[in-house]
Amino acid sequence: MRQAVTVADAAGLVAGYALDAFLGDPRRWHPVAGFGRAAGALERRLYRPDRVAGATFTALAVGVPVLLGAAGVLATRRRPVARAVLVAAGTWTVLGGRTLRHEAEVMGRALRDGDLPAARRRLSHLCGRDPSVLDESELARATVESVAENTSDAVVAPLFWGAVAGLPGLLGYRAANTLDAMVGHRSARYARFGTPAARLDDLLNLAPARLTGLLTVAVAPVARGDRERAWHVWRRDRNDHPSPNAGQCESAMAGALGVRLGGRNVYFGRSEVRPFLGDGPRPEGRHLRRAARISGAVGRAALGLAVTVAVGRAVLGRAAENRLRRGSAA
Repeated sequence: MRQAVTVADAAGLVAGYALDAFLGDPRRWHPVAGFGRAAGALERRLYRPDRVAGATFTALAVGVPVLLGAAGVLATRRRPVARAVLVAAGTWTVLGGRTLRHEAEVMGRALRDGDLPAARRRLSHLCGRDPSVLDESELARATVESVAENTSDAVVAPLFWGAVAGLPGLLGYRAANTLDAMVGHRSARYARFGTPAARLDDLLNLAPARLTGLLTVAVAPVARGDRERAWHVWRRDRNDHPSPNAGQCESAMAGALGVRLGGRNVYFGRSEVRPFLGDGPRPEGRHLRRAARISGAVGRAALGLAVTVAVGRAVLGRAAENRLRRGSAA
């Protein structure tokens, strides 16, 4: 029974991925949006400008979804079909691959049509940079960088933690990643309070980001990219980014597309200068369709690996049960 239930996790991951691929994010009553509202209410009650308050907030906001996931696991421990349905619903909820690719393609069409006002309006769907000062090249760069990083955050990392830790891993990862987007950025209000959430998100993304980089290198040819060039750029530039994880994804994407990323990022009220990643020209609208294609291929490869890990958990669990039985019989 344990083996069947663990294999149900793999089936749920596949079904949830398929739901995201065909339907995208739920248009109304999205659970992640509901979690964000609940986390915002909790923040207002707990906020103080120090890390202890931030750690308490992070522990509660991430701990509750993990406990809910664990309760779901216990409730379906002898019901494989129910487990598969539950994991499928959780996977669909936390993935964002179709929406990410759609936004890249919409931005690409706007830039290819020369419609800068439409492209600037659309940028907020991908990142928090100030679009009013960006030209075509900078809008394209912002999109490529967002697609690269969010392929890890919204696709590879949820599948990774779903494969490793089942439903609690899926829900806990998405909760941590959502908190990082809410309070993990640098600002006067969150400079200390948001640090625990940001550090937890960094920790949970260490392995998925590097896996995303490697998979991006591997699938580069699906978008007419050069795998050897992508490997070279990834090895050379991946640790130059100030983020411990974003550079892993962005450098591989830069190499796969043959473009140069990085530079000055302008946000509302502040700016940051990022190191250059990759060689070649700055991105243009024509590169965004290729970036979306690479993102999709990375997601499919990550799903295959996640299913393999989940099935491996079933096999190892069955072997452990057999050893315990033999030990008890002896």
